[in-house]
Amino acid sequence: MKIDWAALGSVFGVSLTATVVLVGLFTLGIVGLSKQESATAQGGSAGSVAMARTGAYACFALCAAAVAYGIYLIVV
Repeated sequence: MKIDWAALGSVFGVSLTATVVLVGLFTLGIVGLSKQESATAQGGSAGSVAMARTGAYACFALCAAAVAYGIYLIVV
């Protein structure tokens, strides 16, 4: 049995990168929602509240799209 170390390293690198990106996006979404909540509590402007909420939802949508694409790659 022969192991293709280059391919194994490539898969490891892509997996590590995808994991870091997904965790980062999800974290940004959580931070955006907490900023929106704190801005609302402090009586912030409607624009800053809407911007934080929109950014958080965009991060969550990108996470969901990446997960759906991964499932698509596994199934097809």
